[in-house]
Amino acid sequence: MINIPVLETERLILRAPREDDLDREMDFYSSDHSKFVGGQTSKMGAWDKIVGRVGHWAVRGYGFWHLDVRETGQYVGRCGLLKPFGWPEREIGWSLMPDALGHGYATEAAFAARDFAYNTLGWETAISLIDPANTPSQRVAERLGAAYETTFEHVEYGTMHIWRHPSPEAL
Repeated sequence: MINIPVLETERLILRAPREDDLDREMDFYSSDHSKFVGGQTSKMGAWDKIVGRVGHWAVRGYGFWHLDVRETGQYVGRCGLLKPFGWPEREIGWSLMPDALGHGYATEAAFAARDFAYNTLGWETAISLIDPANTPSQRVAERLGAAYETTFEHVEYGTMHIWRHPSPEAL
């Protein structure tokens, strides 16, 4: 078994991906909301993304958590730490289900993920790679204190903006 820690915030529980997340994942990956994270995919593709997140934990020792609203238990998205093949640096990333947008969940979860990266894993820096057209994610990055730094040309996703998070010392 892979040990994926559970993190808790005021409103969210950040926990390991589970098989019963598949239907909500499929809702997301069959919608236009998936355009900034690889685009639409089949149910098998959504399954592969779930197990890939678990695999990232196994290979790197960190990864994405799935987010549940504490009060209701509803699965609302994912957030965490990643460095997939081809990424320039370790990243803090997030994406939410369409019905979970506008509640501040991404910001709340990303603060918890960054705290884990800096205070548990000992990271000294982190970025967020954000599509230039993804203004909602840019606003989340700003709320986290990250600043636009430069562009990065990804072989599959094209031009991405690198947003640099404040260092642990700056926080």
